[in-house]
Amino acid sequence: MAAMKQSLELRLGQRLAMTPQLQQAIRLLQLSALDLRTEVNEALESNPLLEETGATQTGTEPAVSTANNNEPDALLEDKATDVQMASDAPADPGVAAQEWEGPSDSLIAPGTRQHTDRSTVFELDARNSSPTTLKDHLLWQMHMSAYTAPQQQIASYIIDSINMDGYLDCDLATLTGLLREDGLQTSSDQVLQVLKSIQQFDPPGVAARDLRECLLLQLEILSPNTPRLELCQQLIADFLTELGARQYHKIKKKLQIKTDVLQLLVEQIQSLQPRPGSVFSNTNTQYIIPDVTTRKRNGVWRAELNGEIAPRLRIHQQYKELIRRGENSDTNHYLQQQLQEARWFIKSVENRNDTLLRVSQKIIDHQQDFFEHGEEAMHPLVLRTVAEALDLHESTISRATTQKYMLTSQGIFELKFFFSSHVSTSEGGTRSATAIRAQIRRMISSEASNHPLSDHKITQLLAEQGVQIARRTVAKYRESMNIPPSNQRTTL
Repeated sequence: MAAMKQSLELRLGQRLAMTPQLQQAIRLLQLSALDLRTEVNEALESNPLLEETGATQTGTEPAVSTANNNEPDALLEDKATDVQMASDAPADPGVAAQEWEGPSDSLIAPGTRQHTDRSTVFELDARNSSPTTLKDHLLWQMHMSAYTAPQQQIASYIIDSINMDGYLDCDLATLTGLLREDGLQTSSDQVLQVLKSIQQFDPPGVAARDLRECLLLQLEILSPNTPRLELCQQLIADFLTELGARQYHKIKKKLQIKTDVLQLLVEQIQSLQPRPGSVFSNTNTQYIIPDVTTRKRNGVWRAELNGEIAPRLRIHQQYKELIRRGENSDTNHYLQQQLQEARWFIKSVENRNDTLLRVSQKIIDHQQDFFEHGEEAMHPLVLRTVAEALDLHESTISRATTQKYMLTSQGIFELKFFFSSHVSTSEGGTRSATAIRAQIRRMISSEASNHPLSDHKITQLLAEQGVQIARRTVAKYRESMNIPPSNQRTTL
């Protein structure tokens, strides 16, 4: 058996390596405006060679210093770096496993006890203070109630079991068992008694165990002289499922009432709050500030970076003068290193803004009709089209359009909104899926209230306009816009 022999061998080859500067540029490009603001603040704190001026600049061209071109830092000292701030709105949770939905922002009918709408109360430190949660509000009312020590312990357990929508997530038997394990000898009747008292707390309908009980609790606080109160209570107690399914003919037949009376009952029920806990926010309100704005010049829409929120970065002059002395010391080597990193950071931020502006302008060039006529004039657009036009990679376009927002004449949109697949037409052309969704939404909004359009009928109407689309695709688009099917859109 031959012995293995070690040797040195030299090979030539080429491979792509990502430099730290390239990695930094890619990372900054994919950051949202809010994250970029945080990144800039961290860089300003850690690098003494970076400083931020107080002035801002609006426009598509960066500010360039007119200093002597022989100075290596002349172009870096006065260049503006645009940094935008943007954030998402929190989603509104719904009530699970319920068929009926009412307007979440409506109040109880006139003549009822009103609760405070915290969305209209202004506090000086509201933006910096923690928001009042539903649990905080209920605990405050509990401490203000004449509870004994055992009742207060039961109430605490009940309040801990109430979810964000204001519903009790735990049954009485489980609550009783947990209290006994904690050393409190109580019964289900005692727990039920405390629960009934909590159900009288603000907001009305809180601590209900299902939607039916929630609505009935809100009706209980109405004046006994409220018109059709007993009939409304009967409708909720016995026909809530039929009401959610819009089986109005069945309800009118069983209750022996006319259409106009049922219409008044439905309006009264829809004035109630199906999610009583939704008036309390568990998160601070966040706002979207656009990264890019649009302006029409000479009949053509143009993109501009949002300069109103754009700080300017430059090299710190005093530290720069220390480096020019040429001292051979550890401090001078440190400053030289920080100067190089500051140059890289400014250049990376400028490249980010330049890429964002180029991509935005290319999107606007392709979607000029949208800015004039709205979503129905949207054209099909994919990442590859913009990437090829700008000689960039598709992944770069994806990073530049994620969590970046544009202010347009039609509203504020994420840049990804302008990209959509295409649907073939009978003339051999293509239509944007976004335009078709807008067309479906317009058809449904103008339909007859007593004869809503079915998905099959919408498919036929689109076919008459040259759009070849399957019924299941229409159903998918309709569901993506949170529009119920035709049998649930039927009115009285």
